[in-house]
Amino acid sequence: MMKRRELMLSIAGAATLGAGLSARAQDGATIRILCGFAPGGLTDVVARLFADRLRAELKQPVIVENKPGAGGRLAAQALKAAAPDGRTYMIAPNSMPIFQEILYPRKALDYDMLTDWTPVGTLTTYPFGMVIQRSLGLRNVKEYIAWVKANPKQAVYGAGGAGGQGHFAGAQLGMAAGVYLLPVTYKGNSLVNVDLMGGQLPAAILPASDLMQHRANPKLQILGLFENERSPLAPDVPTFAEQGLKFDVGRAWMGMWAPAKTPQAEISRVEAALRKILDDAAFKEQLVSRFSMYPMFNPSAATDKLQRAELEIWRPVIKASGFRPDQ
Repeated sequence: MMKRRELMLSIAGAATLGAGLSARAQDGATIRILCGFAPGGLTDVVARLFADRLRAELKQPVIVENKPGAGGRLAAQALKAAAPDGRTYMIAPNSMPIFQEILYPRKALDYDMLTDWTPVGTLTTYPFGMVIQRSLGLRNVKEYIAWVKANPKQAVYGAGGAGGQGHFAGAQLGMAAGVYLLPVTYKGNSLVNVDLMGGQLPAAILPASDLMQHRANPKLQILGLFENERSPLAPDVPTFAEQGLKFDVGRAWMGMWAPAKTPQAEISRVEAALRKILDDAAFKEQLVSRFSMYPMFNPSAATDKLQRAELEIWRPVIKASGFRPDQ
């Protein structure tokens, strides 16, 4: 059995190591933010926006390092492999780790999001919604469900990416309504918008950044939002719950993660910086006006609770959808 003096020395050594890691992270060394998607995409642009502000708040260099490929898994694997020294983080949409944790076996992922990462906090949130052709003459979700039952072969919806949030939101809507909606998946929402505006799609499920551009289109209408309450981005658009179709909504958000065992002092330091950034009125306005999203800050512990809850929300939906990704 370890003697008391040896035990105390061991504890002291571990504390010294943690303090040393924290000090090195604050000595001006560069912080890198991993992004699992290509430059110019929404996640990349948002990551760079936060990197610019973190650079000023933390008073040290902060860069974005793109590792596109495998739907974000390359960045996720790099996060797991990084030293837990407070100098490596990842910004990603919640759908990337949540859905992939459910869809892929551990061997394919090569990481466990709940044990190999530490959540730092949530950053932003944005609603998804369904847009339909106004020519269908449907005023609400109740009428839409009746139309689907009467026209099952026409009950298709476009979504920007197989295995993405739009895809599974449609599956969730169908489950709640007791109908089957057929997803037509595209390589990106821009292609969905082309067919939607051209009349080739009767419906589509899109994130706010694409959804908002259709509000003034006389040929299209937003049927409802996948939210628990009305969004400040579109306060005039009702949620599906308001229209009587209630289900556990898995919100769309972006967050930041660090490697597991990153010193708590570093997690707290970055967490505090994010809180300050998201409290800034000008920054909030930038998020809304440029990206159709708004701040949603949750600290580390609350983010961990949120991601665990969302795994339970989405697991039965994804299983029921029958979707199997290419591995």
